[in-house]
Amino acid sequence: MVNKVYAILGATGKIGFPLTEKLLQLGHTVKAIGRDQGKLEALKEKGAQVFVVNDFEDANILSDIFQEVDAVFSFIPPGYTENDYGIYQDKVGKAIKAAIEKNDVRHVVNLSSIGADLADKIGPIKGLRRHETRLNSLHKTHVLHLRAGSFMENLFMSIPLIIKNGIFEGALFGHLRIPMVATKDIAEKAAYFLTRLDFKGHTVFDFVGPRAFTYTEAARILGKAIGKPGLKYVEFTYLDAEKAMVKSGIAPSTARLMMELYETINDGAIKPTQKITPEHQGTTTLEEFAASFVQVFKEME
Repeated sequence: MVNKVYAILGATGKIGFPLTEKLLQLGHTVKAIGRDQGKLEALKEKGAQVFVVNDFEDANILSDIFQEVDAVFSFIPPGYTENDYGIYQDKVGKAIKAAIEKNDVRHVVNLSSIGADLADKIGPIKGLRRHETRLNSLHKTHVLHLRAGSFMENLFMSIPLIIKNGIFEGALFGHLRIPMVATKDIAEKAAYFLTRLDFKGHTVFDFVGPRAFTYTEAARILGKAIGKPGLKYVEFTYLDAEKAMVKSGIAPSTARLMMELYETINDGAIKPTQKITPEHQGTTTLEEFAASFVQVFKEME
């Protein structure tokens, strides 16, 4: 196997960390870029070249790191406390593009989202759609947009209210089947594409979990796992959900974007655009993910 050099943005996150580990295990050179110095030190011990970057909007910093890499894992880190989430996404996205262009990087796997095919009413996904368009303007670079379903790990956000109120609350309809996927499965799929680098042009790949499930089902499965077999899912109004987000520290403008997204999901408009075969599915079931949910629940309880 030929050793390749990768730059991984968000290497300390739930996708970037296992992705970096996987590439290192395969014998590749990895430039791990992230904010969490502790996690970067852990990756350094595993053999990664690490870069603590707090400002992902600085194209010069990214350009220096992207030198002589075979491929980049493009990822816009969350910025939920930013006053204007869209502007933040665009600043980071422009810096990533400039760094790729300056170094003539030939392959990019870009983490995007199911729903990025839609032009409007998709909340924060609209920034990911703009980033897809931005990267597609790189005519010398082959780009694969990995459009993932909603992360199973997003369910962790329900834990504080489960502890406080004894119910699982959210703004999505309880009967709606959601194509969620575990982040470790996304990391595995990203590693698959990065190690092969056989994609050409500008392409899209939808990726979801082994099956879609409803939040009512999630409450039953997760409730049983944490010792609350009677846990029920209760639908929030959009207004109450927005207030809860702001109270948790999310910027008001971002909370409004999330409500826009939830409305579109509830309308059934956000769904994969490709035929979902086993190749497009992770392997982690919600029942298996429940073990991680229990761990986080105990830590927060």
